[in-house]
Amino acid sequence: MRALVLVMLVVTTDVTIAHAQMVAPGAVKKCALEVQYERINSIQLPSGTRNSYLGGNIVATCASQRMVLKSDSLEQYGDEGRFFFIGHVDYKEPRVKMKSDFLTFFQREDRLLAFLNVDAVLPNGSTLKGSSLEYFKPIPKVRPKQKGIAVGRPTLTIIDKDAQGKPQPPVTVTGNTIWLDGDSVVASAGEVVVVRPELTATGDSLYLDGGSGLLRMMRKPRIAGTKGRKFTLVGETIDLLSRRKKLERVLAKNAGEAVSEDLTLKSDSIDLRVTDDLLQRAVVWGKSRARASSPSQTIIADSIDVLMPGQRVREMHALRTASAEGTPDTTKFKTAEKDRLTGDTIVAYFDSIPASDTVTKARIRELVAISKATSYQHLPPQDTTFRRPAINYVCGQRITVTFDSAKVRLVKVLDSKPPCGGVYVEPDTSRAPQATGRPGASTPRPQPPTSAPRPSPAPVTPLPAVPAKPE
Repeated sequence: MRALVLVMLVVTTDVTIAHAQMVAPGAVKKCALEVQYERINSIQLPSGTRNSYLGGNIVATCASQRMVLKSDSLEQYGDEGRFFFIGHVDYKEPRVKMKSDFLTFFQREDRLLAFLNVDAVLPNGSTLKGSSLEYFKPIPKVRPKQKGIAVGRPTLTIIDKDAQGKPQPPVTVTGNTIWLDGDSVVASAGEVVVVRPELTATGDSLYLDGGSGLLRMMRKPRIAGTKGRKFTLVGETIDLLSRRKKLERVLAKNAGEAVSEDLTLKSDSIDLRVTDDLLQRAVVWGKSRARASSPSQTIIADSIDVLMPGQRVREMHALRTASAEGTPDTTKFKTAEKDRLTGDTIVAYFDSIPASDTVTKARIRELVAISKATSYQHLPPQDTTFRRPAINYVCGQRITVTFDSAKVRLVKVLDSKPPCGGVYVEPDTSRAPQATGRPGASTPRPQPPTSAPRPSPAPVTPLPAVPAKPE
């Protein structure tokens, strides 16, 4: 085997000298590669530079930048200032480490283009794997921060540490294209998927600033909670905000909708608060008004604040012109209408569920309407054979509705002085259709009146009454 030869490859000879004479003082000096090889084939070009083809355990070093490049073979093109490393490429410098099948080093631009089986370790410890990575090295006064562009649907694994220096679970970003700007800014486009310990986020575009703790998903974003009781969140834009490397808020802007096992929340804006990777609170507001729906109740207001410690709904506060609608118990009558409770503020209380129970849905226990409160309720009639409900309407400064197994058990009214009060109305049984004597019997045809009909009296209804005594 031929002895190992040590040579110095310089991009140009006379051309380099001429260029150096044109560079202003203090300009960045380009890195000259010192290459070790076993064999070489070199061709001199008309410009005086050379194209060289080297093989056998290539080791290229740049002492000024502490850069080392290894490969099976190397092609160097003098006029272009381009080095093409082939096979088992291993690139190392103080900030970045990278392996790939092929790598091109553009010497004049301090730019690297790695492709096929790229595996890079970035300055902050994060890793990037994919089919192609273009890496722009930092240049003082020209390019203060390193930049990178990866195409071919790469995957970026972000490694972070908390305030105590303890490594946190990794966050992965996969997209058709990923842009890197410095140590902390990442952008991605094209079917982006973000996987965190507590959730998975998808969307067409992503912007991530590790310094400020902002991760923004754009263009049909969707968040799916994967820890504890599952939930989904959609909107035109969704921001994930972290502090000290821990997720604290998830904010959906414009056409927000959050769906969980217990509730569905809709409005212009939805703000979810997170502690220990679990939802603790949800705040909903917007010009389109806030809506919270459960299997038994629908609450609408200008804004809604849901308290859900440990991701289990406990209380719901609906503020300003609030209303709550629920399906009445129709076992003894039929109606398509809803029971309705209104007030300036409505507070809903839910039954407590053990922390170990991840299946049972939250059950409403009590509704309280405060300030200008009204209650419109359907009740079984006294004559249960008449399949129409009785109506109970009350108003007051405070109305409390108590539930048992999702059914209304008791309605209490506080301060029902005039103009507030109540009314109870039974259905008019005198207008019930007459039953025929046998099945299939024909109904007599009505005869025309022989004289002008006398006006019938209005149906008699009981005096206004309130079933529950005011407090």
